[in-house]
Amino acid sequence: MKKWMVYAKRADFNRIGQKFQIDPVIARIIRNRDLVDTEQIRRFLHGGKDDLYDPLLLTDAEKAVRILVEKINQEKPIRIISDYDVDGVMAGYILLRALTHLGANVDYKIPDRVEDGYGINVRLLAEAAEDGIDTVLTCDNGIAASGQIAAGKQRGLTIIVTDHHEVPYEETAHGREYSIPGADAVIDPKRPDCAYPDQNLCGASVAWKLMLALYTMTGQDTAVVDELLPFAAIATICDVVDLIDENRIIAKYGLELLAKTTHIGLSALITVNGLPKDSLTAYHIGFILGPCINATGRLTSAELSMKLLQAQTPEEAFVLAEQLKGLNDRRKEMTARSVEEAVRLVDTYPVLPNVLVLYLPDCHESIAGIVAGRIREKYYRPTFVVTKGAEGLKGSGRSIEGYHMYEEISRCKDLLDKYGGHPMAAGFSLPEANLEPLRARLLENETLSADSLVETLHIDVPVPVHYLSERLIRQMELLGPFGKGNPKPLFAEKGLRIRSYRILGQNRNVCRLTLENQAGTVIQAVIFREIPDGLDHSSMIDCVYYPDLHEFQGNVSIQIVIQDYRLY
Repeated sequence: MKKWMVYAKRADFNRIGQKFQIDPVIARIIRNRDLVDTEQIRRFLHGGKDDLYDPLLLTDAEKAVRILVEKINQEKPIRIISDYDVDGVMAGYILLRALTHLGANVDYKIPDRVEDGYGINVRLLAEAAEDGIDTVLTCDNGIAASGQIAAGKQRGLTIIVTDHHEVPYEETAHGREYSIPGADAVIDPKRPDCAYPDQNLCGASVAWKLMLALYTMTGQDTAVVDELLPFAAIATICDVVDLIDENRIIAKYGLELLAKTTHIGLSALITVNGLPKDSLTAYHIGFILGPCINATGRLTSAELSMKLLQAQTPEEAFVLAEQLKGLNDRRKEMTARSVEEAVRLVDTYPVLPNVLVLYLPDCHESIAGIVAGRIREKYYRPTFVVTKGAEGLKGSGRSIEGYHMYEEISRCKDLLDKYGGHPMAAGFSLPEANLEPLRARLLENETLSADSLVETLHIDVPVPVHYLSERLIRQMELLGPFGKGNPKPLFAEKGLRIRSYRILGQNRNVCRLTLENQAGTVIQAVIFREIPDGLDHSSMIDCVYYPDLHEFQGNVSIQIVIQDYRLY
């Protein structure tokens, strides 16, 4: 059972509401997102492209621009090396499109998930040198590749790193000593010496910022860079970075541009998935389009996604888009089987450990992170799923609040061949003999309390259903897009009576209810999950919900979507 906690942050909600012409309930939700001063609230509600930060505030951005200008003018071959997930593919496409438009001699390489693993490696850099490449430009990787970059520099390569991951460090008697790769320029907002105001950018946004700096410094028309913002928005949503500050503006503005896009590849992918292009939401991006792009890097090669983004005709794009959708459907089936296997394994524990390290040798390594996420959701424990690869084991983890996954695996780095990540997710490889020592070390080091292993549901405002109105619900659209760091607002009310209900769906996991609160207001509600025993027409219900407008045959009615509930 989840803990319910009502925010108790204070402010003059009526004054904020009057100033920005919003309901006091909306003002309270904004305060719950830790936005206090007038400028913060304005940026949150109405921030646009002009509110984005100067890209030259990124350490080494100006240095990287000067290098790129020199290489473009000298027609030196440039190779982009990206990652194979949505963020990496989008970052690579942004760089490729923007540099090609400037006449650069540029190509790209996406590492193979199985053969190469994450990020640049010595083989990829040696291949670049043998191909006559002068400059390697990384995106969404490179910050943890000091050794590989040193080897590339010895081969005479110019190397520019753009990344957003945590900078590796050593704990010493004098504190943390960070290891910045010896590349010619290293752009990462998480560098300890970087004064950029928002450290939470995804890799594609860092790449987009570099291209904006390049076009601005050289006096080029930035219209091409502006057209690439939807790709940064897709990556921002899919990489699950916090949708606050600049990320929120990128996601919001990018979605608006995406609704009007004429991009052949994206349009085809939207169409084959049956989505409404003019009203795409963060949900559509994060749970439908993004997984299609990710599926290529998981099951074949992310080169397929890049081909879709570069498609020249609708016919070519539709063939590729159908392939992406088909791969994602296959990925879903594989995931379902591996999740079932993982659940069976967890259920063998006599006592559930605070940290789960699950060895699934037959699980495809590309879906280990998804499986870890599903198990994390079910049991609310930091979860690592380890698979058997051609050369040793590979693991992927997903975390909970209060467990900094990157720091925890950093404490075990002597057992690992490679590792990387951030507070909520991490990946690593290790020899098979080190699996049990790793499990033991992670369990020995963890300091999670019993209370921290119960998921907290944060309620924005206790709102009785008779307060709801179409105007309030439409105003809530100002708060989107929703995601990590800016969750969908949650309201709550106790003591509603169930007047009637119907259980629907092939798996009986949808329930439509008619509820009545103590003020006599009757409202329709829906629950999208398995319904427990004990529900009947005499039940009372406390519920945490968000309000929604149900539109049918031109009629609009208010309903609530219940996120959690207690029956009695």
